[in-house]
Parts: sequence; structure tokens; C-alpha cells
Amino acid sequence: MTISGYTFVRNAVKLAYPLRESILSILDLVDEYVIAWCPGDTDDDTLAVIQSLDSPKIKLVEAAWEPEKYRQNTLYAYLSDLAKEHCRGDWLFYLQVDEVVHEKYLSLIAQACQHYLKRPQIEGLLFNYRHFWGDYEHCFNHHGWYPREIRIIRNLPQIHSWRDAQSFRYYRDFEPSTAAYLQKAGTRKLRVALLPAEIYHYGWVRPPHIMSDKQNRMSRTSSGHNKDIYAAQFDYGPLNRVPHFKGTHPAVMQERLAAFNWRDQLQYSGHPDPGRPPHKHEKLKYRLRSWLELNLLGGRELGGFRNYQLVEKYRPAVR
Repeated sequence: MTISGYTFVRNAVKLAYPLRESILSILDLVDEYVIAWCPGDTDDDTLAVIQSLDSPKIKLVEAAWEPEKYRQNTLYAYLSDLAKEHCRGDWLFYLQVDEVVHEKYLSLIAQACQHYLKRPQIEGLLFNYRHFWGDYEHCFNHHGWYPREIRIIRNLPQIHSWRDAQSFRYYRDFEPSTAAYLQKAGTRKLRVALLPAEIYHYGWVRPPHIMSDKQNRMSRTSSGHNKDIYAAQFDYGPLNRVPHFKGTHPAVMQERLAAFNWRDQLQYSGHPDPGRPPHKHEKLKYRLRSWLELNLLGGRELGGFRNYQLVEKYRPAVR
């Protein structure tokens, strides 16, 4: 059995993505790690960071940044697919560069891949998610944030990234285009098994000025306009309204945690600024749903879109 890791990346250092940590978190698990790298700003050191890892497992595929061709953030899906095409493993572990795997899950993941290798009815493996917000001490894993997502898929040519590359679909026929990455017709959800493992998502943990820069860039890529819609300093709002994280972070994140230096720019009490649109988790209807899910439903989500067909929950063997 072989496992390929893969991702795409552009301007990761300049926009404070935990690129190095993301790669290292599964590098020991995989047999190769394919990265579709798009040259970015001249003052960005993404390529140097990748090269500094000095691993024979890492394979770089240079890619063009073409938001005018792949609109509505489907460029991310295309770039993910481009890296996927160069993977040789039986299983493919897609990890976005703001996602990190805790080392405590690596043996379980390897065990699950082996368990399902000869069971073709399972096309992907589903992970639980923790979405960190503002700092490393607060995170979401409930309504308004996707609680689970597929991150390991079989190496099948019919499986492609979908929409903004958050997830996957099985296509009967496929030709890469904006319309293809957005369509539901002619596709179906993957049949998956849920692992008792988590992906740590750090996409919303950046200094406020970098968070705004990142969000404005994403907005321009999606819409094609050149107007910034976020203020110079991103307002995370009062963090006392966000669940407190009581666990441990992956070992590869310790240096980044130690470098956390924007605490004085965050709000830890009080009320949201009425002068800005509320974040989704600040809206009353989502706060009520989240309370019901966490306190009465044992974490089960009320409604919500699930881009997968859950076949079973994986139960690791006791050793």
C-alpha cells in the first residue's frame, strides 16, 4: 500500500500559512508529497521554505495562476487536481496548507488506509474538523463551520476536487472548467468512512492585517474585481463567544505557537462592533443552533450540507 500527500500553494509565507507545519505533519506517513506551486509575489519565500525541507519525497509541479480562466474560486480545485494527476499512491491525502494533522492520529490513519484498501466501496476517508479562530486557544467544531470533510481519496481518475477545493465529487465525464467544478449534474457524492481523527484548520489564525490581506485576495480571485472589501485590520470580534480549546496542538506547530504576537490586537470580551457586518457565528440563529447541537444533540449538526455519503464509522483495532 502506498499513500501520496498532495496540495497546492501560492504566497504561503507572505500570507502566514503554516505551510512547513502542514507538510511535516504527514510527511512521515506518505510515500511522496506532490505540491502544485504557483509563483507568487516577488517578496514571498514559499519556494525557499519547501526547498528547505530537503526531502526526496517532495515533488514540485510548477503551475500557472489563472483566476480569469477558473472563476469563483474554482482555480483552487483546478490546482488541487493538477497536483493529484502527478500522484502515484493507492490513497491520496489532500491537505490544504492551512491544515495540520496531530501526530497522535498518524498510526490510526495508516491503519484505516490498510483496512479499506481492498474494500472499493469506500472511496474516501472522512475527518472531523477543528477550526481555530483568532488565536490558538479558540476554535469551532459546530454549526456554521463544516464539522467534517473528506481528506483521503482513492487514486481514481473520476474523483475531482469540487467547487473551491474544500471537497470532492465523482464525475462520470470531466473536462476542467469553472462550470465543471461547480456542477452537481453528472456527479455524485463519494462513499466514505468516518475516522475518529481530526484536521486542525488554522486558516483563521493570522495577525489581523495579514488576515485582511488574505481575505481581500481571495475575494478578488473569486469575483474578478480589484476592490478590497475588508478593512486594513481584520476584526475577529469578541473571542469569549468562541469555544475555548482545551487540547494540545500538533508538535510541528510549537514554534509557530511560540511566535504568536498579536494578542494585544484581539478582543477577548465585550460585544461585536456594530459598525461591521456580523460574522456568521455571531448571528443569533447560528448561536441558537450551535447551543442546541453542543448541549442537547451531542454535537450532531442540525441540517447542514454534507458532500459525502457516510457508509460507516471506522473502529480501529485494539493493540
